Amino acid sequence: MEMNSNIVMKKKLNVTDLAGEKVMIDFETGKYFLVKGVGNDIWDMLQKETTPAEIIDNLLKEYDVTPQECEKSVMDFLNKLNEQNFLG
Repeated sequence: MEMNSNIVMKKKLNVTDLAGEKVMIDFETGKYFLVKGVGNDIWDMLQKETTPAEIIDNLLKEYDVTPQECEKSVMDFLNKLNEQNFLG
């Protein structure tokens, strides 16, 4: 995945907010997922078309983290979502 690739959440999941965490159920596969912390922010940004670079820029404005650490964490998270075919 390239930093300037357009991405968006393509799979619609049943999402419930529970004490600051998102619990998602994929009824097609029967799998459930738990997203917490910064993952919630990334998930919300993916509800409209964006790029990894835009996500990283937004997070760097909100959190005290190095650009390198932020980029690695965001790309790891996005790659996991992509492996589950959530991104388009």
